[in-house]
Amino acid sequence: MDFSPITRRDLLKGAGAAALFGAGFLPRAAFGGQAPAFEILSTQTITESPDIYFGWPTIAVTADGELIIVVSGGREAHLCPFGRIDMLRSRDNGQTWTWPQTLSDSPLDDRDPGILVTDKGTILVTWFTSIEHYGYVLDPELDRRSRGEKEMSDERFDRWMRVIGRIGEQERIRELGSWILRSTDDGVNWEARRRIPVNANHGPFQTKSGRILYPGVEMFTDERAEFFAQEKAAGAKANPSGNRVSLWYSDDDGQNWAFLSAIPTREGDDPYLYHELHGVEAEDGTIIVQMRNHNERDNLQTLQCESTDGGKTWTVPRAIGVRGYPSHLLRLADGRLLMSYGCRIESMGQYARVSDDRGKSWSDPMYLGPNDVSADLGYPSTVQLSDGSLITIWYETPAEGAKTVIKMARWVLK
Repeated sequence: MDFSPITRRDLLKGAGAAALFGAGFLPRAAFGGQAPAFEILSTQTITESPDIYFGWPTIAVTADGELIIVVSGGREAHLCPFGRIDMLRSRDNGQTWTWPQTLSDSPLDDRDPGILVTDKGTILVTWFTSIEHYGYVLDPELDRRSRGEKEMSDERFDRWMRVIGRIGEQERIRELGSWILRSTDDGVNWEARRRIPVNANHGPFQTKSGRILYPGVEMFTDERAEFFAQEKAAGAKANPSGNRVSLWYSDDDGQNWAFLSAIPTREGDDPYLYHELHGVEAEDGTIIVQMRNHNERDNLQTLQCESTDGGKTWTVPRAIGVRGYPSHLLRLADGRLLMSYGCRIESMGQYARVSDDRGKSWSDPMYLGPNDVSADLGYPSTVQLSDGSLITIWYETPAEGAKTVIKMARWVLK
């Protein structure tokens, strides 16, 4: 198996890195007009440890009104072999949080967890396993002690190699992929993990009909291979990455999943550079999916597509005027849509926008949480409490102390 696909690290090289970390720019105004008035009620740090890197959190509300966060914890760095899936719980609307409970700690790097509480109260947790960190220690073209601005000591190199050496190549292949955990008793017990065809950092979402939809990037699936074999046989232009962005569904509360549709690729784009999708159903039944884009056209922006037939067919992804990614989508109690996203350029931090026309346009950004220390931040997600207030969480690099932390803001729309 080829273990050298394009990674986030690859995307930060060359012109991409210059655009991301060089001369910055403010997030461009969207097409929807002025942002609504809002107020930040409180901001707090949920997790903080000088030795642990926390990343890519997602939040949900249980049937009993408790808050649950899943996060990739136990880490040493953005890329490392130690990532695991941790869960934290709050029973007082986010004022206090439990110590992290580990849900998965596979032999590989467990990362980018998503969470959904279904209308039956079932908790679904999704994530994927990665070997991107292997480039630090196994790539013969890299000096093992020179990794950008940081150095890898002999002690660290040897420790990582001992972790990597816990399993052989065949087991490593079996461990790679996208996964799902399911609990029907509020997280007291969990079913055995199962493979799931796609991955996206914030996981699936549920429609008013009860159907669960999961838009994402297919990883290591027979269906993906068959799709491109058919495309090639039909004379279609070869896909340089062999990637498919698609929508899968479950009608049995997340137990089984089936393919519903492929999300189209905009002319000239490589679908491998679409990733980190999330979706929501608007009040009129329109399905909206947004995705992170690294194609040359609209690079570093969020793209959006829509379906008016339950996800069977889609509009072609288009730019919506939002520089930043990835987004988390939420339908508010009043029917408006909210997108939360991070910005890793000048005016770095966490943002939100509102749509009052079912995703056709989005307001100007609301600045929820500044961060001018590092571009290693973002992945915000939001829930609405019974009193109408909003809880948004994200990860960021603090000025001092911890490697990264999970932050939380409680806020209201006026």
